[in-house]
Amino acid sequence: MARRYDPERRTRIIDAALRVIAADGIAGLSHRTVAAEADVPLGSTTYHFGSLDELLTAALRRSNENFARALRDSEAFAAQPAECAARPAGGGPGVEDGAGAGGGPGALLADQLTQVLEEWFAGDRGAIELEYELYLAALRRPVLRPVAAEWAESAVETLSTRTDPATARALVALLEGVCLQVLLTGSAFDADYTREMLARVVDGRA
Repeated sequence: MARRYDPERRTRIIDAALRVIAADGIAGLSHRTVAAEADVPLGSTTYHFGSLDELLTAALRRSNENFARALRDSEAFAAQPAECAARPAGGGPGVEDGAGAGGGPGALLADQLTQVLEEWFAGDRGAIELEYELYLAALRRPVLRPVAAEWAESAVETLSTRTDPATARALVALLEGVCLQVLLTGSAFDADYTREMLARVVDGRA
């Protein structure tokens, strides 16, 4: 019997892997559990992914797309005016006096990034936890580290359209820290604190 053509099978396997990890953690991931979740033969998972590391890499790359997409697609971030872009680190042209105190480009960018996180945390927190579980798995699985780095680089590239690259990198580090703090403590997202800290970074006051 000819093998049925199924061009979406690889994608379904990755999606199934994400569901398995969400339910049982990375420890519950195996070719067998993923095949059962995806409703495909076991041989299909090993055909597309020769090892669990390959499958985890694909799953992490898929989850990486979510935050970058949330940032790019956010109406708040998309509304950022052009005059807030390309600011030299620590101040200089493009930053109005008193920006961090209220009303300037620094405060505006901080406010809009805060709105992005508010929108993100208003969604499925389980999905966010899954993304960070995969992200932090790179601590013990070196093969995942280049893919984890892709997330930061993608976010830096996006934010660099609104500020200078050095400030963009600092903002990404702060955003990561805020997200981890919220997830690990189970606390509510503090928009006022986040907005103030982001403004300090944008204005070079951190």
